[in-house]
Amino acid sequence: MSIENKNTGVKKVVLAYSGGLDTSAIIPWLKENYDNCEIIAFCADVGQGEEELIGLTEKALASGASECHIVDLKEEFVKDYIYPTMVTGAIYEGTYLLGTSMARPIIAKAQVEVARKVGADALCHGCTGKGNDQVRFEGCFAALAPDLKVIAPWREWTMQSREDLLAYLAERNIKTSASATKIYSRDANAFHISHEGGELEDPWNEPSKGVWTLTADPEDAPNEAEYVSLEVENGRVTKVNGEALTPYAALMKLNAIAAPHGVGRIDITENRLVGMKSRGCYETPGGTVMFAALRAIEELVLDKTSRNWREQVGAQMAHLVYDGRWFTPLCKSLLAASESLAESVNGEVVVKLYKGHAIAVKKRSPNSLYSEAFATFGEDQVYDQKHAEGFIRLYSLASRIRALNAK
Repeated sequence: MSIENKNTGVKKVVLAYSGGLDTSAIIPWLKENYDNCEIIAFCADVGQGEEELIGLTEKALASGASECHIVDLKEEFVKDYIYPTMVTGAIYEGTYLLGTSMARPIIAKAQVEVARKVGADALCHGCTGKGNDQVRFEGCFAALAPDLKVIAPWREWTMQSREDLLAYLAERNIKTSASATKIYSRDANAFHISHEGGELEDPWNEPSKGVWTLTADPEDAPNEAEYVSLEVENGRVTKVNGEALTPYAALMKLNAIAAPHGVGRIDITENRLVGMKSRGCYETPGGTVMFAALRAIEELVLDKTSRNWREQVGAQMAHLVYDGRWFTPLCKSLLAASESLAESVNGEVVVKLYKGHAIAVKKRSPNSLYSEAFATFGEDQVYDQKHAEGFIRLYSLASRIRALNAK
């Protein structure tokens, strides 16, 4: 179940550690196959839940790690990664709000920082050879620490299944909470939780109630709508129901408000970067409400060409984040473009939550370009409808000339 021992030159490696089945097996595997190199476990707290961190250090040490570093990244994650991405309007393939993708660059950056701190000469991750995350992590490593060796056990060992990993740990008397009956692969952070595997591998299967863990089934959600007010400054949510909150606190409050209404569920079959399609179910309650609010303010303040440009930036950014290219000049450029547009994205929005829907029903902004005086269907004193004739003749001039030439 493992490669032969070899003299790799690796003396100290920092492993991105979650305490799950894969990384629990990786620690003893590294010691056996990398000449008993020292293993430093690193866990990024990106809001996956306090229950996920309980006993993590003890578990890592019992598995063979010499140290375990748990780094609190929650506030930085929302402020410096989620909020800027949302400002661009990035949504992958029309529906995915990039919850897993956005977390990878900050985790990779923190992992490199721990490696520098402890003097490691290698980095290790538990991503499979089929997924996107291997590209995301290693793309960040290449940009931030090209001198460090990268170890990807799933591309080296001969184990191929959950059952193989369970047997490997059982042979070494290493305890794990995983079992063959826990069939879903899940990834959680402050922004969302993703679900893959099990029944979801057949796209003809409707997700059962057991798939979803964060949001209520819309069919079971309250029969009365709830309204939530969000204040936005420069494309960022700063207040919820009138209360000033940090980015992380705002997201947590919106998660708590929106989840009982079944808001933020999607079921998609997406194009992975490595070429295959995969099916995933995602729950992003608070983020869905934030997106609704930001888009509502944009409707008021961005003119036609500015909004078209923002949509192009968002489309580019969605692929960039999904493909793991955060630490690149293109990312820096796209973020700068969106920040420029966001200078006018200020105002207040009321979002209606009901049976899985989050709909902006009220919106206002000091920078609004909407003018009731101009837009009214009633009598007005500001718009001369006769002016439209000359505009239309010039706007359609090329079509007119083309038609005349065809005669």
